[in-house]
Amino acid sequence: MYLGLDLGTSGVKAMLIDGDQRVIGSANGALEVSRPHHGWSEQAPADWIRATEEAIGGLKALHPAELAAVRGIGLSGQMHGATLVDADDKVLRPCILWNDTRSHVEAAALDADPRFRAVTGNIVFPGFTAPKLAWVARHEPDIFAKIAKVLLPKDFLRLWLTGEHISEMSDAAGTSWLDTGKRAWAAELLAATGLDERQMPTLVEGTDPAGTLRSELAGKWGMGDAVVVAGGAGDNAASACGMGTVSEGAAFVSLGTSGVLFAANGSYLPKPESAVHAFCHALPNTWHQMGVILSATDALNWHSHVTSKSAAELTTELGEALRAPSGVTFLPYLSGERTPYNDAAIRGAFIGLGHDTGRVALTQAVLEGVSFAIRDSFEALRSAGTTISRVTAIGGGSRSRYWLASIATALGVPVDIPADGDFGAAFGAARLGLIAATGADPVAVCSAPETAETIDPVAEFSSAYADAYGRYRALYPAIRPLSAL
Repeated sequence: MYLGLDLGTSGVKAMLIDGDQRVIGSANGALEVSRPHHGWSEQAPADWIRATEEAIGGLKALHPAELAAVRGIGLSGQMHGATLVDADDKVLRPCILWNDTRSHVEAAALDADPRFRAVTGNIVFPGFTAPKLAWVARHEPDIFAKIAKVLLPKDFLRLWLTGEHISEMSDAAGTSWLDTGKRAWAAELLAATGLDERQMPTLVEGTDPAGTLRSELAGKWGMGDAVVVAGGAGDNAASACGMGTVSEGAAFVSLGTSGVLFAANGSYLPKPESAVHAFCHALPNTWHQMGVILSATDALNWHSHVTSKSAAELTTELGEALRAPSGVTFLPYLSGERTPYNDAAIRGAFIGLGHDTGRVALTQAVLEGVSFAIRDSFEALRSAGTTISRVTAIGGGSRSRYWLASIATALGVPVDIPADGDFGAAFGAARLGLIAATGADPVAVCSAPETAETIDPVAEFSSAYADAYGRYRALYPAIRPLSAL
């Protein structure tokens, strides 16, 4: 048996699979985000441990014998978070999360240093880890002075699980400290933020063993000795392992809190000026490109809150048959945007409202706005040398056939829906645990699921969607100055 642990923003998911990769069961532990100031987003690492124990406790209640047979554990987690510990491994402050934008000034300053783009292959985004540390150095110098290790969220869980300070390439690539081509920490970039390699975790590949479960926890959960903990992966690379998106040309679109267009690459293809992320994959000698939008289902959830209707009710009102764009445009920049703008200050907007605009038209515009934001990433990846001929849809938003038809039509490529099953980050993490524990071939293990359904672009609306996308793109320079008011 193999256990995958996925530390997300809203919860921890634990999933058990057997040696044939059949899902035995899963359980969750809930998390909340603290927003003490505008643009801030934090979590207490102690809450991650609590939620992990809840999730594993749920599995133990349902599948005690199977949990006892676990041989390998894989970790996945939200990326970029700055988890700071002292020499005794005590947490120094709440973790600053991926969607925290307080360090936009520090990010701009680091990005102005040409070494960062040249070495990492990426823009220094405010959500990345390095500018967060620059912010702490500037605003919380007493805490900065006590930092013994900087850990990413899933790697703090590893510390608790194994006592080891270890990370892996896919997650480390989102820090702005990794030489992404060489797959190693860049000493000169660490020095630029007042740190050195002694304060960084050791790096391994995501498929490598990266510690052994502490006997105290193994006994608590009824597991045996020598349970291997794999290097694991950042959440998107773990989802790619779950989806089989590990070979050149394979791609998926994820509609979660944020939105991701992810394409696997057999070589390192940086183009930082496009705001495309060029990261290491979880598998050795593999990379990926990724366009990221900060509000995908988060945009629909915001609309749900404002209208006092559930997301399911709102999408049900639309139906499944795609409609032509109505002329109402929604910009989903509720917490800034990454690809292609790298803009922490921009905010969202509805444009084209009239007396006859009702809730259904607003819902339609929200879904279209996210589809067009993903089209922005599609165009950015294309400019960076990646051709995408089809995508597989994952994430909570993929339950809406309307939304998938909108994305297919906006991108002009088919969208595949995998056969029933959970192929997300927790499943990908469990696969990495299997590989680390058994030495199995990573590509063979990380195979793609069968396709249950394909949603093709709606040809009759292709022209209308192209026109609507053109209007959408034209609005950014007009709206940008208003965000400063």
